[in-house]
Amino acid sequence: MTPLVEMRNISKHFGGVHALENVSADLYPGEVVGLVGHNGAGKSTLIKILSGAYAADGGEIYVNGEQVSIRNPRDAKAQGIETIYQALALAENLPAPANVFLGRELTTAVGALDDDAMEAETRKVLNRLDLKIQSLKESVRNLSGGQRQAIAIGRAIHFNAKILIMDEPTAALGPQETQKVGQLIKGLKKEGIGIFLISHDIHDVFDLCDRVTVLHNGHVVGTCRTDEVSKDDVLGMIILGKEPEAKPA
Repeated sequence: MTPLVEMRNISKHFGGVHALENVSADLYPGEVVGLVGHNGAGKSTLIKILSGAYAADGGEIYVNGEQVSIRNPRDAKAQGIETIYQALALAENLPAPANVFLGRELTTAVGALDDDAMEAETRKVLNRLDLKIQSLKESVRNLSGGQRQAIAIGRAIHFNAKILIMDEPTAALGPQETQKVGQLIKGLKKEGIGIFLISHDIHDVFDLCDRVTVLHNGHVVGTCRTDEVSKDDVLGMIILGKEPEAKPA
């Protein structure tokens, strides 16, 4: 298969600081790839380049096998790349439909907001995620963490995202809500959506990810399948910055 997205030899410098040096990573349809490493390893810089927040100093990005130029978030969205940050970027005082269509509101023929159409479309996308919210008219501040995460995901997939970047999607969630987010991610995989998942929780990484890419001081230590390594192996890569030694046959 052709990767949904492939980053080749990405470099980024901030003055004399080499945040990324020749970093490569890829993502296939229906796959979750974890990006892990200590703070300062380069994870956030890499996704900010893919999402258009930063411009790379070197390297290439391919989407569906074709080289693309991502200079800003609009370019990323045009390629089907959406980012769900840890803070979710929800307007707390607005209901779910207003958040799903924030900045891309539907209007009537006379230019007024089409609240009924936005509510109907929001209901469809939340049903697709198997999320039930009793009232779509209440502020999202009154919803649970798992429901809020689902609204942020719904906003992304309604606008035809094929590549999702999720930053710490289960941070500050309880066990039941973490399980719900896991179910959402597995549902997205079945639709062929690819997900880059940033997490400091090694248990989440092994529960949700097919592969994991470990970064250390701006370099890729290695990429491995989660069913072929142990949690201790990955923790060793994060801490020591090198791949585990081959086990004797």
